[in-house]
Amino acid sequence: MSNIVADEGLSFFVILVWLGLNAFLFVHFYMAFLTDRWFYTRVLLGDALSWARAPAACLNFNCMLILLPVCRNLLSFLRGSLQCCSRTAARQLDRNLTFHKLVAYMIAFHTAVHIVAHLFNFEWFMGAQLDRNSSNLAFVLSEIGNGDNASFLNPIRTNETNPTIVMFTTIAGLTGVVITLALILIITSSMEVIRRSYFEVFWYTHHLFVIFFIGLVFHGFGRIVRGQTTVSLLKHNPLQCSEYFESWGQNGTFCPEPAFAGNPPMTWKWVVGPMILYVCERLVRFYRSQQKVVITKVVMHPSKTLELQMKMKGFKMEVGQYVFMQCPRVSMLEWHPFTLTSAPEEDHFSVHIRIVGDWTEALYKACGGDKNDTQDAWELPKMLIDGPFGTASEDVFGYEVVMLVGAGIGVTPFASILKSVWYKHIQHNQNVFTKKIYFYWLCPETQAFEWFADLLQSLEKQMNDKDMADFLSYNIYLTRWKENEAAHFRVHHEAEHDPITGLKQKTLYGKPNWDNEFSTIGAKHPNTKVGVFLCGPTQLAKALGKQCRSHSEDGVKFIFNKENF
Repeated sequence: MSNIVADEGLSFFVILVWLGLNAFLFVHFYMAFLTDRWFYTRVLLGDALSWARAPAACLNFNCMLILLPVCRNLLSFLRGSLQCCSRTAARQLDRNLTFHKLVAYMIAFHTAVHIVAHLFNFEWFMGAQLDRNSSNLAFVLSEIGNGDNASFLNPIRTNETNPTIVMFTTIAGLTGVVITLALILIITSSMEVIRRSYFEVFWYTHHLFVIFFIGLVFHGFGRIVRGQTTVSLLKHNPLQCSEYFESWGQNGTFCPEPAFAGNPPMTWKWVVGPMILYVCERLVRFYRSQQKVVITKVVMHPSKTLELQMKMKGFKMEVGQYVFMQCPRVSMLEWHPFTLTSAPEEDHFSVHIRIVGDWTEALYKACGGDKNDTQDAWELPKMLIDGPFGTASEDVFGYEVVMLVGAGIGVTPFASILKSVWYKHIQHNQNVFTKKIYFYWLCPETQAFEWFADLLQSLEKQMNDKDMADFLSYNIYLTRWKENEAAHFRVHHEAEHDPITGLKQKTLYGKPNWDNEFSTIGAKHPNTKVGVFLCGPTQLAKALGKQCRSHSEDGVKFIFNKENF
């Protein structure tokens, strides 16, 4: 339990504060609409009034937050600022997308409650107009304002209509329909199965957030929820006068006719700050993306993996960072994130792109991947770059002992780290705190090894030449294999080099026994903080996180860090 608190305590605190603020706003605004000002509104609507307004307040709060976790430049700035003060606090920023999703789920929940409550409200409004009985207080309230049409309470002004018509002819109704449809499309297209298989659908529908926020700002301008004015309350006490509604405004009565007004729109006050911040974020991205990018080298690796080496004026990176890339020849709108595989010490920056979708396939062809002839530089497509942006892997050199775990193409952040480690050592960089690296690479098939094997072979040879063989321990696992393939490889197992990777370290089959691995590393490095870095699937992240907590004892502390895209 103590390890969970140490590792996740700050995350739990942030979530609890966020949930607490949501609960506070809900209760506060629910109670606020039980006051005398809203007495007559509740006569028409009952408890549905509070059930509509309370989630509306929570929606304002969460819509204020939803854009902040996706302001990448802001997060990179904060991460750099916090890094020097608190590594734990900086790690929370790596969970920005998780928080973004939680806020989105909360928006969806409060939207559903808000909509259901207003559906009841419209029915009650319509029912008050249809029951044309002057001895009914609800009908009398609905008739107020028919003459000057200024101090009305019931927004449905006639019984010759229906709630559907009102929904599409009022500002609140029309904008409500628009932002609800936009929200449904955004959320449904964000499901992982769609995001992984049809990224373009996710990308385009997510930009409906512009329509969502425009509709949200104007949603309250119709002032459809109305309450008694402050001046009217001084002359007309609803608790006393509600029983004498048949004589309101007549000579000799102490109860004048009540006057009503709508609440001024408040949503814009909640969201205008984040909206301005996000606009500034997009302007920074646009300016940076207009810098000239030169493709210096294109490498077609086996199993359809494309390597692009590029240069851009003023580009500075750290290990493990990523960039967003756009290729106008492929799409004028789509941006895709790719981890940088080059080291900061190199005179270029590079990415490795696995060809798995329409966009990557089109980029592969644009770079000549489907041709045998070499392309001239002027034939290569124009590339736009936004970044680099920070990730958890930036902290890797802050640990004396490091575990790097990559699954499949998730090995890309560690290419940058391993290269940089080598450069730092051959340059005798005294700032390298790291003394030992354990590298684990899990691949489903043999083809996935090919593009990265050259780097590992080079590192293995160079470290042996420098008598640094013990600095890097690497374990490569083939997780999806057939018995006949394994039998063939076993025949060559006694060879000096592995038949798959060409490395001295032999390829292992199946999945690692993480309990044994963590126990072994913990025993070798007592009283040490071990940084565990993963770029891989959620299930593996859960397993490693559990191992980090269970093996953090007797002076050894495993600190888990996960890449998020």
